[in-house]
Amino acid sequence: MVLGVDPGTAVTGYGVVRRGADGAVSLLECGVVRTRPGGELADRLREIYEGLTEVIGRTHPGVLAVEGVFFAKNVRSAVVLGHARGVALLAGAMHGLRVAEYPPAEVKAAVVGAGRATKDQVGLMVQRHLKLKAVPKPHDAADGVAVALCHCFRGFGPAAPRLAPVSIATLAAAAGVRR
Repeated sequence: MVLGVDPGTAVTGYGVVRRGADGAVSLLECGVVRTRPGGELADRLREIYEGLTEVIGRTHPGVLAVEGVFFAKNVRSAVVLGHARGVALLAGAMHGLRVAEYPPAEVKAAVVGAGRATKDQVGLMVQRHLKLKAVPKPHDAADGVAVALCHCFRGFGPAAPRLAPVSIATLAAAAGVRR
């Protein structure tokens, strides 16, 4: 099992995905860890750690996959996000999990087929890969699932069985996005 994490100091998304020996993937659970708005950064980081520790204790994954650093225009935001990533990495290490990191563009490319996909496109392809009735909500949860799927598809062994190709234009239209 893979626990995928999309770190954030206000909302950290997560998804737990199982990949069978036949390559089939299934979603065990997904959700978010929300921190208290306006709380001190140290307290928010503790809340993220405790939330992820609870998920790890409940689901017993073997791998923690975390979305990597992206380049932001706002340096302060990037640094604060780095703290949340560090807490996620620490949670994995403290529980003896193998830890993998994937850049955002690689997660999108693995799940959607394009490294510049939108959040709506990622959500739709998460739904499609896992044969879900609906896109996981909120976006942060879908993003956490996408990180777990990226590890399933790229992190070991051959990729899971391929779905029929879908164009970015088709995904954009399904998501109601104008190009």
